[in-house]
Amino acid sequence: MQIQNYRSRISGPLLDRIDIHIEVPTVRYQDMSSLQRGDASSVIRERVATARKMQHARFKGHPRVSCNAAMGAKEVQALAAVETDAQDLLKMAMTEMNFSARAYDRVIKVARTIADMEGAATIGQKHVSEAIQYRTLDRNLWV
Repeated sequence: MQIQNYRSRISGPLLDRIDIHIEVPTVRYQDMSSLQRGDASSVIRERVATARKMQHARFKGHPRVSCNAAMGAKEVQALAAVETDAQDLLKMAMTEMNFSARAYDRVIKVARTIADMEGAATIGQKHVSEAIQYRTLDRNLWV
């Protein structure tokens, strides 16, 4: 009940302006003490740098836009090509999860960034699916 009360203090329009909001669970001891490690920071830094270079090239003719997050509605429509199966998933998210138009644009921007991190030219279903998962506060998980 306390979580629901606290969550109700945050307005929907405010949440719509936040690109990524996720619940971060407690890390288990087994995971912290594991000898298996993820990618090194240098590897991740290189992937991010490559994605930023892709974005810089994409927005070369758009002086006010330097990254996916800065895209306006026109740029989203013109520069964020979404594959057909990914569009179907977006449509489902809009109807089933009651995403607003602003949340729709945010999902596409995040999906475009995920696709950039993979070096993909278009936004696929897996990119949209991951981006939707980053909108946990749009869903009624707290109730």
